Amino acid sequence: MPPAAPVTNGNHDAAQQSELRARREEIVRLEERALRDLESARTQMREAERRGQLLDRRQDELDAIADEAEMARARMLDELERVSGLSRSQAKALLLKQVEDEAAHQAGLTIRRVEEETKLEAERRARGILAVAMQRLASTQSVESNTYTLHLPNEEMKGRIIGKEGRNIRSLQDLTGVDIIIDETPETVVLSSFDGVRREVARLTLEKLIADGRIHPASCEKAYESSKAEIDDVMIAAAEEALLEAKVTGVHPELVRLLGRLRFRTSYSQNVLDHLVECSHLAALMAVELGASVEVARRAALLHDVGKAVSHEVEGSHASVGARLARRYDEPDAVTHAIEAHHNEIEPVTVEAVIVQSADAISGARPGARGDSLEQYVTRLSDLEDIALRQEGVRKVFAMQAGREIRVMVDPESVDDQATALISHEIATAIEREMQYPGQIKITVIRELRATRHAR
Repeated sequence: MPPAAPVTNGNHDAAQQSELRARREEIVRLEERALRDLESARTQMREAERRGQLLDRRQDELDAIADEAEMARARMLDELERVSGLSRSQAKALLLKQVEDEAAHQAGLTIRRVEEETKLEAERRARGILAVAMQRLASTQSVESNTYTLHLPNEEMKGRIIGKEGRNIRSLQDLTGVDIIIDETPETVVLSSFDGVRREVARLTLEKLIADGRIHPASCEKAYESSKAEIDDVMIAAAEEALLEAKVTGVHPELVRLLGRLRFRTSYSQNVLDHLVECSHLAALMAVELGASVEVARRAALLHDVGKAVSHEVEGSHASVGARLARRYDEPDAVTHAIEAHHNEIEPVTVEAVIVQSADAISGARPGARGDSLEQYVTRLSDLEDIALRQEGVRKVFAMQAGREIRVMVDPESVDDQATALISHEIATAIEREMQYPGQIKITVIRELRATRHAR
């Protein structure tokens, strides 16, 4: 049994040696791998250090370039300051000012374009409204003068009208306030007066006397009183008919009476009461188109010339007199304002007031509405232009709107903007002093300076 023990120990030793060799080999492999990894890490570290050094050099180069650029910029700014004579703050302020000016210029151009487009559109709409109103209204025209020719049954009647030593004709003229002209025209007597009411009363008086055949101071007075009462009734009837036609109600009786007086008053041969009715229709049509108050426009247009019934008796223009009468007889403020503003004596502030102005202008300006002799017309326009041309600096003058407006062109080199207002005032003063005319005359002074250049 003892001899078997060594064999077992030998096997064990061999196994241990084999295991030790295997471990050594494994250790050797691990060492080799570690060496390879270490070498790789060293290589990577060297590459990283190389790249870092390269980046540092490039950064230094960039810093140098940046410093050089900053120095160059500083030198450029210094040179610009030297050449321009401006500091940096001054140059900055100048640039900002130029930008602001350019922006303001562009804004001005835009605003002007919008204003022009708006003006064109407004004019187009206004022309359309006026055209519609004028087309829808057709009114008759009557031409009257300041004289009336009365036909007599025979030549003997002239002597009876004159009376013994002229008693009858003097009595008639004193009663009626009308000039009775008896000339060589056969069987004709002419009644002359600027007051249509007086002329109509005189006509009725003479017709009654001629029909009766008895003409003496007492019969003249009786016929006059009868004719006067008759004319009052005629005027009231004419006013009521006008109110009915214009569709205006609730007018004070005194205003009705004043409207009736306009039945026998003319302006440039246009019957004033017919003119008022026409204006009322025109104003109503325009108010409908514009969405304004039809009632106010219609009422104000019918009453806008009521001051003419008493303008020769009361101081002031017929517009202001008419406005005072309307206020006295409890007309609405909108109506009185339109009456007072229809000749721009005050600034119109309502749409209805502007409508009344337009209706008045249309009624008076359309063909056939008003008449005047050609000689008087030409003379009046010539006188207006001559008065304006007398002013220093005036180059051209144009009389427009049948003499209701003159436009004055002045020399822009010798007349400045402030002087234009003075010229318009002097022209207006001269016209008021030297001429007689109904209504108002508008003076517009225009100064135009043109500068022309050619871009090449």
